Amino acid sequence: MDNGLIPRRYAKALYMTGLEKGSNEAIYELMQRVDSNFAQHPSLSATVANPFVGESDKVQLLVTAAGESDNALYGDFLKLLSQNGRLDMAWDIARAFVDIYRRQNNIYRVTVVSATTLGTAEKTRIESFVSGHIGKGSVEYEYKVDASLIGGFTITVNSERLDVSVASQLKQLRLQLLG
Repeated sequence: MDNGLIPRRYAKALYMTGLEKGSNEAIYELMQRVDSNFAQHPSLSATVANPFVGESDKVQLLVTAAGESDNALYGDFLKLLSQNGRLDMAWDIARAFVDIYRRQNNIYRVTVVSATTLGTAEKTRIESFVSGHIGKGSVEYEYKVDASLIGGFTITVNSERLDVSVASQLKQLRLQLLG
């Protein structure tokens, strides 16, 4: 995902500062919450970009979105964004920071989408399969249900996708019959 040059630079600066201060893990968790809250609440972007909302209100909103108010580095970072008129880029910066942190720490993001809710045994088999192919590094799993798959599942690791769903197989069969 290309977040833009400016957000990536801010994210990299935050990452390097967090590395120096030994607080990158805490900042990573904060940035994941910020990303999640922006994704869940689309009006958050509009509010942070609204020129009629005061800077201090925007900062307080971003502190609330992070779910923490006592992280000094995050507070200082928000002050910097406010001084530079970049609070409207907070979501892009959060996503860029998460990407940088994952890349630097060999963390793979795995999304498993299945037609029905998976049981513990199925999850264990999938996780064993994925970790066998990834090798070194850690994995963050996200499980979703999409009934339109009819059966089977899809696994997305970062930007690579394995699709063994019934819907995909029916689509391929249709294309073979038409072609």
